[in-house]
Amino acid sequence: MNRFTSALRALVAASLVAPLGLLAATPKTAPVPAAAAVAPAPSSLPQPPEIAARNYLVMDMTSNQILAQKDIDAPVEQASLTKLMTAYLVFDALRTKKITLTQTFPVSVRAWKMPGSRMFIDPKMQVPVDDLIKGMIVQSGNDAAMALAEGVGGTEEHFVQMMNDQAKALGMNSTTYKNPDGLTEPGHLTTARDLATLATRLRRDFPEYAYYDAIKKYHYAGTPPSNDTNRNGLLFRDPTVDGLKTGHTDAAGYCLIATARRDFPNVPGRRMLTVVLGTTSEAARLNESQKLLNWGYTAYEDIKLFGASQPAVTPSVWKGKENTLKLGRPEGIVVSVPVGGAAKIKTQVVRPDPLVAPFVKGQQVGTLKVSLGDQPLTDVPLVVLESVDQAGILGRAWDAIRLWIK
Repeated sequence: MNRFTSALRALVAASLVAPLGLLAATPKTAPVPAAAAVAPAPSSLPQPPEIAARNYLVMDMTSNQILAQKDIDAPVEQASLTKLMTAYLVFDALRTKKITLTQTFPVSVRAWKMPGSRMFIDPKMQVPVDDLIKGMIVQSGNDAAMALAEGVGGTEEHFVQMMNDQAKALGMNSTTYKNPDGLTEPGHLTTARDLATLATRLRRDFPEYAYYDAIKKYHYAGTPPSNDTNRNGLLFRDPTVDGLKTGHTDAAGYCLIATARRDFPNVPGRRMLTVVLGTTSEAARLNESQKLLNWGYTAYEDIKLFGASQPAVTPSVWKGKENTLKLGRPEGIVVSVPVGGAAKIKTQVVRPDPLVAPFVKGQQVGTLKVSLGDQPLTDVPLVVLESVDQAGILGRAWDAIRLWIK
């Protein structure tokens, strides 16, 4: 047996297994992480207005870029912003048909005696899930949050464990829950960044329930009619605002996560998110949130680089049934740039090479790096748009020889 034959057999054998040192990324079944914003140099991009808050963040939800921020990784008290995670788990239980909106939950003595803001339900009532959600979101009812937690989790303690498990699954690595309502408790902490992650996933994962956040008034029979107004005053001030949640305790200050949707010719339905924490009054949290929303929409514009499921790049693939691999984003790729800055956009694709099949749809393979001139702007994870299976033995053997020669 000559040296060439030995080498050929070795290459054929190697072609039947995943190559070490080449790209052999693990297929992902979970959603690929959204684009992570790169913190720009302060002098190079528009500067936000002065914001009277301990922590804040404004993010373009369409591009997934953070446009301005202050101390977004500092630990903070959550107050009733906690209820967004309670809502997330309730919506998940609804989608998986573990509960229904018309199903009624009992009101325990524990729920009835909850302090702070309330829906004013009592143990004589059997309350539909739909009404409990409205009571928790519109009236910020701690009693409603507890009734939902006990109804979905069996006990408050088990539900809190579910909250912490979900936080880890969403990548909220700086968040710890101690209760489902947000009352001050040692260790019950989060960050502005984690809250933005939760708000974004709540909108993205459960769009069918987003209408709850925009309800301006709600009253449950048998409770005080005067307790019917949504605490989010921006719903009454700005017609483009459609959420999301207020919070207040002495430790947390006055807080608000706000979402808005405004139409623009190039990007209809452009979404903006603000997280404002630790202000001194109800009026301050509304004013500072409004300032950030307006600034985000006017200082930046969204540019669509690639449409939904449009490949951003189609590199060659080895040992596959197809010759190329389509990489992009299923929702398309949009970037936020300072108004008038579209001509300065530069892009660069960073990916492993060579690319060796198989590849599964949704698998992350590389990154689109976007810059404004020489200033890094954002990194967009690129995913496989169409699966590429492994080729047969002969196809893999041939590509193994070509890679060897290469």
